[in-house]
Amino acid sequence: MDLKVQVVESSFIAPSEPTPRKGLWLSSLDILVANIGHTPTIYLYSSNDAAAADFFDVGRLKKAMAKALVPFYPLAGRLGNNSDDGRTEISCNGEGALFVVAHADDELTIDDVKKLKPSPELRRLFVPRIEPSSIMLAIQVTFLKSGGVVLGTALHHAAIDASSAFHFFQTWSAFCKHGDRAAVELPCHDRTLLRARSPPTVHPGTLLTLQPRLTLSDLEGPLAIEVFTISKDQVASLKHLCGGTSTFCAVSALIWQCTCVARRLPPDSQVRMVFPAELRRRMRPPLPNHYFGNAVFRLYVTGAAGDIGTAALGSVATRIKGAIKRLDDELVRSAIDYFENEKAAEMNKRRALRGTLPKTFLNITSWLGRPQYDADFGWGKPQFMSLAESFCGGFVHLMNDERTTYYGGATGDVRMIVCMEAVDMKELGRLLYVKLKQAACAMH
Repeated sequence: MDLKVQVVESSFIAPSEPTPRKGLWLSSLDILVANIGHTPTIYLYSSNDAAAADFFDVGRLKKAMAKALVPFYPLAGRLGNNSDDGRTEISCNGEGALFVVAHADDELTIDDVKKLKPSPELRRLFVPRIEPSSIMLAIQVTFLKSGGVVLGTALHHAAIDASSAFHFFQTWSAFCKHGDRAAVELPCHDRTLLRARSPPTVHPGTLLTLQPRLTLSDLEGPLAIEVFTISKDQVASLKHLCGGTSTFCAVSALIWQCTCVARRLPPDSQVRMVFPAELRRRMRPPLPNHYFGNAVFRLYVTGAAGDIGTAALGSVATRIKGAIKRLDDELVRSAIDYFENEKAAEMNKRRALRGTLPKTFLNITSWLGRPQYDADFGWGKPQFMSLAESFCGGFVHLMNDERTTYYGGATGDVRMIVCMEAVDMKELGRLLYVKLKQAACAMH
């Protein structure tokens, strides 16, 4: 499809009230991911879900954003450097977030957009072009001729992790839907809670679980992006096969095992599964509710490719669960100290995160259980949410599919966005569904 979108308005939305004007100190965990830049996502809304004539009223959206940017004032600032020591920081100057309004020229439907895989083209259509790159937050509201809206978002990773991003969208949408009656929880901006110890002290066993910075290389062949969906029943079978472990551990074990086999790695080669782990509840005392910033770092699990490829799936899931259990306050503090030491040497040499991981590596990022479908601006919840672009080979994103996360912790369908070597993708898909069929048979 030759798709086109026409931008009809572009402006900056500043906080509706005075906000602190200062340089916001960033922890080593914030600086660690600054080179990722902006995370592009899309939300799809159907006009069929709302009878109101003011469907996605731009003025109402802007007013609510200006209100939300008061407590979330770093998102109205710009990424910069401290004038004294050159450390990366957010300049909280109230310049505002980029807000773009666009119209799709073609008879594009919500179902058409759902079928589009994350790609540079999808990002170009629905996520605003960000100039200058120091902007922290950018939004594009694209109206479809067939009815419906694509809400494209880009938040700078130096400012937020997934929890913080979804907290902002919950707040913005609540102000839009309920106005002054909105019940919102304020963010905590004290990032010194994740300041390194003095002197920094790294526990000797830290690097047995903590993954240092990922190393990306130039592509040796074309990459492919594929979206695989695991149904609610398949997830249940998979968890049963893995002894009742979490959805993340079960699904990650499945994709890691199948990837090792699909890539035809030598049996004795050491493979590594890497995943960002949430640390807010792992610290003692825990971080405040709604700590705003990056409170994640990557852990890893390793083994011989032949062992991971042939082991019982429950055994692979247990390895992953073991790494998560090792995440305690001392590991968190040691990791912060480790990255602070590394920062002094090289972390401010920011390079765009592009390329591919070694074939022996697989990075799995989970948004399972996140409140991405809570963003109801007053015209119904989103029908669909996804990454707009996946940058690097060897990366997998897990997320709940459409509105299939249920209250009480039960999980519905799971969507896997996989970016890896094109030559191995077909075999990966075949292996995934063979394993899922075996899991279903084992359950019955």
